[in-house]
Amino acid sequence: MERLFDEFGRGLGFPARWSMSEIEPFWRTRGRGIAPVVDLVEKPDRYEVTAELPGMDEKNIEVKLSNGSLVISGEKKEEKEGKEANYFMTERRYGSFQRAIRLPEGVNADKIEASFKNGVLAVILPKTEEAKTETKINVKAA
Repeated sequence: MERLFDEFGRGLGFPARWSMSEIEPFWRTRGRGIAPVVDLVEKPDRYEVTAELPGMDEKNIEVKLSNGSLVISGEKKEEKEGKEANYFMTERRYGSFQRAIRLPEGVNADKIEASFKNGVLAVILPKTEEAKTETKINVKAA
């Protein structure tokens, strides 16, 4: 397995001794973002979308409805600094992301609500009255 990763690294032009944690910031600086983990749940009267956005602030998140899709985007800026006796370290993480989720027909766009708490974005998409109705269809023997 180790050899496989070494060959993989050489094929991309990276030194084989680099670990994946050292390569990750390289990908970010090239604009390749990481999409947040999203859950979509359908309830009788609404759809609920939750997205995990740890370390973010609500002012750096944008939620919009565009061409029948819910679009979640934002930018993360994080700086950590650590100081000890003979040691000094600074880490910076930043990058933007965007996630688009195609929504089914019947979402009441005027009543969409979004909230953010403890790194989790929750978006409530109420259904229109027509979308809430269910019709049972009888199955007949052929």
